[in-house]
Amino acid sequence: EIAEVTGVQTCALPIWRGGDRGRGGRGGRGGMGAGKKVVVEPHRHAGVFIARGKEDALVTKNMVMGESVYGEKRIATEDEAGKIEYRVWNPFRSKLAAAILGGVDKIHMPPGCKVLYLGAASGTTVSHVSDVVGPEGMVYAVEFSHRSGRDLLNMAKKRTNVVPIIEDARHPHKYRMLVPMVDCVFADVAQPDQARIVALNSQFFLKNGGNFVISIKANCIDSTAEPEAVFAGEVKKMVAEKMKPQEQVTLEPYERDHADRKSVV
Repeated sequence: EIAEVTGVQTCALPIWRGGDRGRGGRGGRGGMGAGKKVVVEPHRHAGVFIARGKEDALVTKNMVMGESVYGEKRIATEDEAGKIEYRVWNPFRSKLAAAILGGVDKIHMPPGCKVLYLGAASGTTVSHVSDVVGPEGMVYAVEFSHRSGRDLLNMAKKRTNVVPIIEDARHPHKYRMLVPMVDCVFADVAQPDQARIVALNSQFFLKNGGNFVISIKANCIDSTAEPEAVFAGEVKKMVAEKMKPQEQVTLEPYERDHADRKSVV
C-alpha cells in the first residue's frame, strides 16, 4: 500500500520506481527508456497520464515542446495530430504528484480551469499544473521568496498560462487586481497559519462551489506534536473557517509527516 484513503473508492495506480529522488541528468535528454516502446494512457484524473514501459511513471503533456523545467525526463510520441511530448512527474519532487499516486479521489484541476497556487516555490509543480489545465486554463502562482521567484518567472516566460506573482500569500489584497475568481486553490505554504491563509485567499478568489487542496507539513505546524494530532487540529481550523474538508491522504513514502487535504467550500 502506498497510502490510505478514507471513504473513497480508488483504482490501482502505478508505483514510482525511480532512483535518486528524481534529481537526474540535466535537460532530460533521451527520455524515459530511450529507444524502448512506451505506451501513454490517460489517468483517471483529466489532464494526467501514465507512461507504461519498463518503469511506469506519472506524466503530463508538455505545454512547451523540447523543454524540461527541472531536469525531468521527457517522452516523445506521435498520433494522428502529430508529435506529442510528455514530461515525467516525479512524486519525490511534487506533493501533488505524491497525492495522486497515493490515491487521492479528486485534484479539482481539470483542463481549462483556473487555479490559484499558493507557495509556488521555483515552479516545479506549477509547471505540471500548467500542463494539466492546458492552454485553455490558467495558473496564478504566488511565491514570497524572491530567490525562488526568479526561477518561477523564468519558467513562466515560456508558459503563457502561468501568471507569476511575487507576493506574500497572507496579503491577497495586494494581488487582487491580478487574479480573477478561480475554480481551485492549491496551497503548499508550510506556515503555521496555513489554514487561515487559504481561507483568506478563498474568500477573495474562490468561486462558489470551488475547491481547495492543501498540503500540510506537520513539523511546520507543531514540531512537538504527533503528525496525526496536527492534521486533526488543522481540520478543526478549516471547519472553523467555514471550509469543508472531505478527504485526507498521506504523502508517504514520498514525503514524511505530510498529508494532503481537499475540500469543497
